[in-house]
Amino acid sequence: MHRLRVAVVVAAVLAATTAAAAPPDFASMQVQRLEPAKPAPAFELPDLAGHTERLADLRGKVVMLFFWATW
Repeated sequence: MHRLRVAVVVAAVLAATTAAAAPPDFASMQVQRLEPAKPAPAFELPDLAGHTERLADLRGKVVMLFFWATW
């Protein structure tokens, strides 16, 4: 019977502290809302064989672009 009373008290304390918890303050954490993705601009580039590759031709496929430059 004693364990039952302890369990009831613990449950009541947990319920009281959980209900009183304030929502997180996202503004103070400088969290920014995720903006919906924007479509990539249409462009075309030559591949290593000299053929023109267009981004529009790859619609629906996963595309990874790596750009680099040497100065």
